[in-house]
Amino acid sequence: GVSAVVPADAGRIVGRMLSVEAYLSLALAVLLFAAERGRARSEAATGHGSAFSTNLVLVLGALFCTVAGHFAIVPMMAAARAGQGAWSFAALHAASAGFFALKALLVCVLAWRLGPR
Repeated sequence: GVSAVVPADAGRIVGRMLSVEAYLSLALAVLLFAAERGRARSEAATGHGSAFSTNLVLVLGALFCTVAGHFAIVPMMAAARAGQGAWSFAALHAASAGFFALKALLVCVLAWRLGPR
């Protein structure tokens, strides 16, 4: 038969998926940063832009959202779940979701900017 997934199991599954996503985001952000930094330097050398481009800001913003959302807030959520810390689990969950949504928006804007025109 079909077994039901209890909320605690669902939470663990989603937590694991988001953890994998965070580490993958870090790796991709480093690669994107290196590629975009080289492109921005080349454009700046020819006088057609800044070495610190808008695209670099978007990559760094997405990287910040990953670090803040996963590596800062998620450990605080675990503490809040255990009844520790100054913030409630719900408030921390909302902040984490907000960082995730902002990262998605930044990545979408970056993809739009880098896409074919």
